[in-house]
Amino acid sequence: MNSPEQSSLGKATPYADQYDASLLFPIERLAKRIEIGLGGALPFMGADLWTAYELSWLTPRGKPQVALAHITVPCESTCIVESKSFKLYLGSFSNTRFDSSEAVRERIRADISRAVWHGGPVQSQVGVRIVAAELFDREPIEEMSGLSLDRLDTECSHYTPAPELLHAATHEQPVSEVLTSNLLKSNCLITGQPDWGSVQIAYVGPQIEQEGLLRYIVSFRNHNEFHEQCVERIYTDIWQRCQPTKLAVYARYTRRGGLDINPFRTSHPQALPANVRMARQ
Repeated sequence: MNSPEQSSLGKATPYADQYDASLLFPIERLAKRIEIGLGGALPFMGADLWTAYELSWLTPRGKPQVALAHITVPCESTCIVESKSFKLYLGSFSNTRFDSSEAVRERIRADISRAVWHGGPVQSQVGVRIVAAELFDREPIEEMSGLSLDRLDTECSHYTPAPELLHAATHEQPVSEVLTSNLLKSNCLITGQPDWGSVQIAYVGPQIEQEGLLRYIVSFRNHNEFHEQCVERIYTDIWQRCQPTKLAVYARYTRRGGLDINPFRTSHPQALPANVRMARQ
């Protein structure tokens, strides 16, 4: 199985401009899940919502086309796709001729589905939606809804994940809350480059102590882990420490290399959030 260290991250890499699906580099989810005690059945469902801002190909007559792509990867999939390899893969479309945008969509869907299930049976397809250039002005910008934790004037001193900061009023009546923060930051697992994000936490259960939750979110500041892994760590720590009856964690990270990655994990069936970018994405 591939390891992150074997990927093209942090290495000089030639850019292909002819379609090449072999550029995709899947990384198994299981190893990082075992680190946080998730070796068996998952306590959540959800997906990773990708946005590709640098998608281009040629028509049969050689005219370039540009588009956006929204890509939905189910969290039950065996693997994630390392983001630089995703960028290189999409770049390989740039001088490749396709009959239509639908042909591009189907090719991406098939290739990413194959990569995230890594040669095994595809249990669910990856979702792909292509947004043509003439529809770009319909792409909205919205901020996360909820009560901002960032309003709190809190002293912060932990910059590696500190789940002990999480507390909930288990002796009081349960509440239903949606809390947000723009202060999520972690670092790439391999290169150490900063990953800037915002997070929304929706839950039902014992009221979570808000200052402790904000300090916990800030504690990821020097932590090296991929986006998907950070969100699953946040979900698991809150689930175990605060014991909600329902929980959803959604993070939106700023783009790098023309891609943003936005993981969503939920304890209960619900519609995926709309893949709508925030102002700093």
